[in-house]
Formats: sequence, structure tokens, C-alpha cells
Amino acid sequence: MKTLTILRHAKSGWDAPVERDFDRPINKRGARGADLIGQWLKRQKLPIDRIVASPAVRVTETLDIFQLAADLDSIEPHWDRRIYLASAATLIDVIRDTGRDARHLLISGHNPGLEDLILMLVPESADDELRAKVEEKLPTSALARLEIDIDDWHALDTGSARFAAFVRPRDLDPMLAPAMDND
Repeated sequence: MKTLTILRHAKSGWDAPVERDFDRPINKRGARGADLIGQWLKRQKLPIDRIVASPAVRVTETLDIFQLAADLDSIEPHWDRRIYLASAATLIDVIRDTGRDARHLLISGHNPGLEDLILMLVPESADDELRAKVEEKLPTSALARLEIDIDDWHALDTGSARFAAFVRPRDLDPMLAPAMDND
């Protein structure tokens, strides 16, 4: 069995004076969300042995905070430009390219691709509350953990995953609820 942890980048600052979307940094609220989610992962003792991520500034800054809080700062992320604003199909290709040796993979990037990826991997079920939450929205700094009955990432296919966990910053700190800020 493999586990796939999906982490959306932290809330970014739309008012930041940058020329390219790629260079947009996270804001103070985003930093808080990334830290809380990292602390949550550490408390849950959920292993991660490889990280693959978009090299966009908002993702690198998210991971700097998240990895430290989760005690994963010894893992050097593999920066993959294909993840930047990728479709779910491209993200599946990136994951398949991971190969056999990583059991617990974390991918970090952007919406709508990550949300679509989760919905593509986890089949619809009337009683799946976690999938329903993702269908509503995969907010910034949200983390989804999926279990997949495969031995090699090359075998990843649509409809093959099930939720192990889903957590949003607002689940850990109500002050980070969307009503506090347009998310």
C-alpha cells in the first residue's frame, strides 16, 4: 500500500508587488495555516518519505514552514515545474514518475489541479464526508491523505484511492475560517 499526501500551498498575498504569478509569496495568514497543518501532521505521526512540489514561491514558502512544523525538514523536496498550475492528469503523470521506492509521498502545488486530482482518485460515495468537503473546496493549506492499494506509483489509476484524513487550517483554528478573509 502507498499513501499520497496532498498539500495545497498556503494563502498567498494578491497585493504583493510581483511581476509574475509564479513569484507571489504567502501572507501572514498563510504562514499560520502552513504551521498549523505541519504541527497536525507531526501529532498524527503520519510518515512522509518523499516530497515533490511546484517550485512556485508560494509553494516553497509553504513547505519551508510546513516541513519545520511537521519535523520533515530533513527531506529535500524534488521541485517539479510540471506541478505549477497543472491539471489533475499532469499531476497523475508526476506521481507515476515517482517510481517504486517512496511509500509515503507528499505532493504540494496549486488548485484547481490538486482538488481535481483528489476527486479523480477517490471514487464518489454517498457517505464519504471527506470527499464532500473537498468537492465544496480544497482551501489553501488544506491537507488530504489518501491510501492506495498499489506497490508502485506507476500503477496509480483514477478511482483507486480512499481517504485516510483531510484537514483544513480552519479545522484547527476557527480564526482561519473563510469568513475572516476571502480564501
